[in-house]
Amino acid sequence: MEYRPLGNSDIQVSKICLGTMTWGEQNTQADAFAQMGYALEQGVNFWDTAELYAVPPKPDTYGATEQIIGQYFKQHGCRDQVILASKIAGPGEFVNHIREGQTRFTRTTITEALEASLTRLNTDYLDLYQLHWPERHTNYFGQLGFTPPSEPEQHLTPLVETLRTLSDLIKAGKIRSYGLSNETPWGAMKVIGLCEQLGLPKPVSIQNPYNLLNRTYEIGLAELAYREQVDCLAYSPLAFGVLTGKYLNGQRPEQARITLFPRFDRYFSPQADAATEAYVNLAGDLGLTPTHLALAYVNSRSFVTSNIIGATTLTQLAENMVSHQITLTDEALSAIETIHQRYPNPSP
Repeated sequence: MEYRPLGNSDIQVSKICLGTMTWGEQNTQADAFAQMGYALEQGVNFWDTAELYAVPPKPDTYGATEQIIGQYFKQHGCRDQVILASKIAGPGEFVNHIREGQTRFTRTTITEALEASLTRLNTDYLDLYQLHWPERHTNYFGQLGFTPPSEPEQHLTPLVETLRTLSDLIKAGKIRSYGLSNETPWGAMKVIGLCEQLGLPKPVSIQNPYNLLNRTYEIGLAELAYREQVDCLAYSPLAFGVLTGKYLNGQRPEQARITLFPRFDRYFSPQADAATEAYVNLAGDLGLTPTHLALAYVNSRSFVTSNIIGATTLTQLAENMVSHQITLTDEALSAIETIHQRYPNPSP
């Protein structure tokens, strides 16, 4: 397994990160324990979770994923082998069950949320703490273009308060670093600029979607990663499993995520279907599985620090893990670009 620095920190993380959002919903605790054990055996030292999980978010599974991870640490005593990341939820009606809707990034809320996560995770610190999505109105979760808010934004937490709180938590040893998520180039540079102005620690990462159907990270954020050392943690590298090809021609495999939760339709459109079919055919021509093609491409990007891979079965996880050993040829990369030019970012 290859290890890479997490942004400008001294933290070394595996090229593959273990995603956890299905644990407590599609996966039992026993399933999750098996995945964590397998990941450690394969050299995956980086695990990503969130207070929001399991997904889809709802009151009766809030915090379930963190609790499962905490139970694993309690039983196996391997916390020191893991670079552990979690996230604080931002505002939105779909998370009103979290702290009775108190999800803005104030000092009080961040501190309360972090302490609750630490308790569930059975640890006294996090290696990486992330703002799950911006507090302000902007384009994320499948929105390509920015549309100004219809009404003036009120009660936004001053960004300085958020950043000073995160800095103080680093000083207190509660977190080692912090990152952004579902963020835009403007938002990232605003944070970086304030950190430089005030002498505060910079974020080390931005966790955004990145896959063959959504390469919008390359527009602005890839250059930021290079110049500011705030690299990408790529989530949804298989586009909710769409890039495996298992949903083509209207197929809905039993127990698959989109079969169970049809509202996760972000990666479905005529253009996305056509692009997916083209990538699946290319994988066959190259002697690869569609999964390996999609994941190997994400792994190959210089601005990606770690590729967050989730799975609902151990067999899927094992196939996914192999991707770190695959190097795409120049011809394969050229063929991917040809498809991308024909179907550019059909699923932002």
